[in-house]
Amino acid sequence: MTNPHISLDQKILGDIYSSRTAMDNLEVLCDDFGSRFGGTTGEKLAADFIAAKFEEYGLSNVHLEPFEYLGWRRGEAKLEIISPIQKEIPCITLPHSPPVEMEGEIFNIKEGAPSDFDKLGEEIKGKILMTNSVLYPKGIKRWVHRQEKFGRSILAGAKGFIFVNHYPGFGPATGGIGSHGLAAPIPGISIKKEDGNFIQRLARKHGSVKIRLKSNDKLEKMTSWNVVGDLLGTKKPDEIILMGSHYDGHDISQGASDPASGVASVLEAARVLAKYAQPLPRTIRFVMWGVEEIGLLGSNEYVRAHADELHKICFYLNMDAAGGMPSKDINLHAWDELQSTFEAFREEMALDFAIGQTFHSASDHYPFLLKGVITGGIEPVQQTMTGRGYGHTQYDTVDKVTIQGLRDAASLAARIVLRVAHADKWLATPRDVSAVDELLKQPSRTEIQAFNAKMDAYHGKREF
Repeated sequence: MTNPHISLDQKILGDIYSSRTAMDNLEVLCDDFGSRFGGTTGEKLAADFIAAKFEEYGLSNVHLEPFEYLGWRRGEAKLEIISPIQKEIPCITLPHSPPVEMEGEIFNIKEGAPSDFDKLGEEIKGKILMTNSVLYPKGIKRWVHRQEKFGRSILAGAKGFIFVNHYPGFGPATGGIGSHGLAAPIPGISIKKEDGNFIQRLARKHGSVKIRLKSNDKLEKMTSWNVVGDLLGTKKPDEIILMGSHYDGHDISQGASDPASGVASVLEAARVLAKYAQPLPRTIRFVMWGVEEIGLLGSNEYVRAHADELHKICFYLNMDAAGGMPSKDINLHAWDELQSTFEAFREEMALDFAIGQTFHSASDHYPFLLKGVITGGIEPVQQTMTGRGYGHTQYDTVDKVTIQGLRDAASLAARIVLRVAHADKWLATPRDVSAVDELLKQPSRTEIQAFNAKMDAYHGKREF
């Protein structure tokens, strides 16, 4: 008997791979609206554009869900070496860095392995810590995120933070350093690899390097929006499959790969599913998140505002930067019971993609995961051991994203959620609180959970 999904697959694939729509949408998001960073004019223009596309493609219940947060506006930043020589070094402040005027001695911890902070705590105290953007320091098997390096700097008593891009020729790399949308307690800046190397050479020759740092960034209350649209199910409308990506990039670039390639891919999946896949048994809800880059604020707000509906979500497919990812795999976030289901999907789809079972906390799936929702994402299962390349730099521009990448991400997403929407039996049920706690206490996460507990205690003592 012919599988009904196959004929739909053929229509979906034929349309996506013969259409330029995904690239057209990406170009509008990036070329017309810029970075879409929280608080910019382009952010609201992008939200309205996404909503208009949802309407055009035939989604229902299209609306914007506003939320308020503490935002950040970039000012001017100046980094001067004052000893052993006098020289100004180009720099950028990291989002949620407070305004500052300070002097201090640099302490270079290189790749910033967690054990280095433990060993060198007394030497770090009172200094301006410098580390680089390598995600997997030597000897470390897990991802050590910028936020962790920044947090460990705070706990060690550093009074400032310098983030050095480890890629040559890409300039400074940006990234948020606030916690839960709050201002960072110490200033953080970023410099290019070449200037980081220069500072290291000075320190080797002269013993120490002292700097003066000035910045006048501003923190103020702002409003952002999550953008929502539905393809309503007919048989089981209250069972929801979520698909989404954040749409805000960092203010120093177009954010074309991260995240706009994900936005364009979600839009393309929405377009073809609305065109070919209706009627659907279950509801597919498309959500574009606001203000992910400085603390997953939009997805956290959705989880808070829709707490009484989370049990209805069968699956959330996160597509942060999916169109620009080097490989298009499905990474299930520790849902072993769904491994065979997705392997069956893969065989039926006649498509070679890896299926992983790991998770991290650095994208919009995480607030849902913490509430027990079944989550996964389009992302490489075999993670790079170096870093994000041109992501979070001024060079994350439209020309770095290929139409093939957008098509591959959109078609994989559309075909996966089509099968979830039609599944007779869904073999996973949401985790309860105790199951989430057990997941977070896995031996591989012991170190990061201990760090998170220390940071929670630290922030609990802060006066705001």
